[in-house]
Amino acid sequence: MLKKIDIYIIKKFLGTFFFSIMLIISIAIVFDFSENLDDIIEKQVTAKEVLFDYYLNFIPYYVNLFLFLFVFISVIFFTSKMAMKSEIIAILSTGISFRRLLYPYFVSAFVLAMLSLVLGNFIIPPANKVRLKFEGDYLHHRNYNNERNMHKQINPGVFLYIEFYAVNTDIAHKFSIEKYEDKRLVSKLISTSARWDTIKNKWTVSNYYIREYGEKTDILKYGKTIDTAVNIYPEDFKRTLTDITTLDYFELNDFIAEQRLYGTKDIDTYLLEKYRRIAFPFSTFILSFIGVSLASRKVKGGTGLNIGIGLLISFMYILFMQISDQFTIKGNFPPLLSVWTPNIIFTIVAYFVFRIAPK
Repeated sequence: MLKKIDIYIIKKFLGTFFFSIMLIISIAIVFDFSENLDDIIEKQVTAKEVLFDYYLNFIPYYVNLFLFLFVFISVIFFTSKMAMKSEIIAILSTGISFRRLLYPYFVSAFVLAMLSLVLGNFIIPPANKVRLKFEGDYLHHRNYNNERNMHKQINPGVFLYIEFYAVNTDIAHKFSIEKYEDKRLVSKLISTSARWDTIKNKWTVSNYYIREYGEKTDILKYGKTIDTAVNIYPEDFKRTLTDITTLDYFELNDFIAEQRLYGTKDIDTYLLEKYRRIAFPFSTFILSFIGVSLASRKVKGGTGLNIGIGLLISFMYILFMQISDQFTIKGNFPPLLSVWTPNIIFTIVAYFVFRIAPK
């Protein structure tokens, strides 16, 4: 059960965290608004759209982005103040062990980890849909994928080739489909182009010929236009890497399974996003552990020195996250291991910091 001292520390932890995170989000909103003010005025965006479509969905994204950093800073800040007032010494002198002192910190870290987990997997994705649409419509032009010579497996044994897809006209140039049965090519469609028909929800193929490969003879068919239904849609060509942030946890799993079927080259990037949503909340425990172990000792430099050390460790953590991601994106490092490497390293750091903490 929670004791009075536990409730006291939890209130200090969560109160400091939410105050500091709201302060930095308010500052971020002011800077963002001043930067985008010219575009907002020029495109005559209404106040309702700015407030509810953009900034209301801006807040959860940046809360989750800064969460682990401000968890660490909050722990360092209020624990240092407790140490400077000799509150930590008083608590330990009553017979409470340092391990027991960590209990309310871990309760608070658990609350914030669950908050991050829910935000990252279920609240931020739909919010990002609205926010990114607003940015695309009013603030920035979307940079669509201009990939050429695309090969995709759209169904088991069915392979699609497109030389180039024009996103503005929804026309796929040099469109072809190959069907295989038991690793044997049974038919092939080749055409100059295919246009998406929004009424029929099908692809209208132009200037085509179809070759069906028989046991003894082949059958050839020619034509000007033909409708075909294949398991791929214009939206699949218009996605950017940031669009995966609009998918909740279950949608992301389905999307990754679909991209595996297609043989997409960016599959590791999608896996990084999936694993990061789980590993990121876990960091609140590690950084809370390091923070209380560092800040519980009364030092000459006081709170300022502890905050400086805390910021240094936070930036080192961010640096490790960025470097480990590049191992996967640029190399062949497993995405799961890449995402968890910073947590593993800083868990080891936490253990050694705990060993030197005052008991």
